Amino acid sequence: MAFHPIADDDDSGGVVVARKYAWIVFALTFSLLISDYMSRQVLNAVFPLLKSEWALSDGQLGLLSGIVALMVGLLTFPLSLMADRFGRVKSLALMAMLWSLATLGCALAQDYQQMFIARFMVGVGEAAYGSVGIAVVISVFPKHMRATLASAFMAGGMFGSVLGMALGGAIAAKLGWRWSFAGMALFGLVLAMLYPLIVKEARIAPQRAAKAVAVVKRPLRTLWSSRSVVATYVASGLQLFVGGTVMVWIPSYLNRYYDMPTDKAGGMAAIIVLCSGAGMILCGMLSDRLCRHSPERKVSLAIGFCLGSCLLLSAAFALQAGPLQLALICLGMLIATGTTGPCGAMVANLTHYSVHGTAFATLTLANNMLGLAPGPFITGRVSDLIGLHAAFQLVPLVSLAAAAVFFYAKCHYHKDIARLQGQSVPDPVREAGIEVKL
Repeated sequence: MAFHPIADDDDSGGVVVARKYAWIVFALTFSLLISDYMSRQVLNAVFPLLKSEWALSDGQLGLLSGIVALMVGLLTFPLSLMADRFGRVKSLALMAMLWSLATLGCALAQDYQQMFIARFMVGVGEAAYGSVGIAVVISVFPKHMRATLASAFMAGGMFGSVLGMALGGAIAAKLGWRWSFAGMALFGLVLAMLYPLIVKEARIAPQRAAKAVAVVKRPLRTLWSSRSVVATYVASGLQLFVGGTVMVWIPSYLNRYYDMPTDKAGGMAAIIVLCSGAGMILCGMLSDRLCRHSPERKVSLAIGFCLGSCLLLSAAFALQAGPLQLALICLGMLIATGTTGPCGAMVANLTHYSVHGTAFATLTLANNMLGLAPGPFITGRVSDLIGLHAAFQLVPLVSLAAAAVFFYAKCHYHKDIARLQGQSVPDPVREAGIEVKL
């Protein structure tokens, strides 16, 4: 049986983990991430059915989506600390059980209030899964595979979103919207019960508690000590306002303006989300390739992605329904999430390496509080007043604000990098040539 050594950043030694077991851990953790996003995004595919059955406004529908992102943003950091202290495997299994039961609660909801409570609990269950899940995956593989694994793991969110909307729409068309939620819940419950039976804490997470205490004493002030890192948090959240809003509302848009049934609308929305996921990966690769010897170019690329997505999406929603509009939406979404990679790299460069985990939790908080949570809700409220098509014409303009904040970050980026390098010890991750992507 093949083995490979696993070493923590601060350890000279390593733990030997069977390669086959490591890939099993990755597969199960990745599958739970897919379940996470399937449970989160299935709601978008059944928006038209809920709106009709319960006579809901677009603002109410947007709130059902936004409450999950809001809870993720608020609870990611504290729940991640609790997972480090009490055990990541147990925490992941508990999270999956909670969001799956809450998704089952969505299937059983009899009115809007019950659905809102169930979606609230979905958000509580999913809050820290991304940060804790990637920590588990990284712990069983060698350091030189971390960048690849992180990129592959985060792509699971897009795959889960696609499956949630496509399968949710198809199931709803055949069996009704309640079975869409029930199907996602059953998938998650099976994985939640299987996960702790196969993945063992003792084999993947030695002495987590001691490290959790030690991290508090490290230089947390670098999380907000420079103008450019704070601007990066804000700009990233503003840009995700655009991408996140389009992903949430596009099934309803296709249903209303293209007369697509829920299954076809979910399938087309899945293609648009796949474009967004592919763009995230491609733009990240482009950022690495063009900015290897000039890190500040990442900011310029982020500005370009903001302006490009604004132009393409504004042009798309200025058109009437048709193939050209769909093509422009796909192109716009291809680069709308392109800032994710540069933002992750910028945050890593602008914060002390010993608190990178906390820095990414802060970035997640900004993404959810400024973008993913308010975007669907605000767009829904605007849609109630002027219609969804007109509301979509306003959404891309937020990218202009994101580009302006990125420009502010660019003005201070080089100086802030130089100051951090003067105050910090060398970063072993950067010395190894590994760049963190979000």
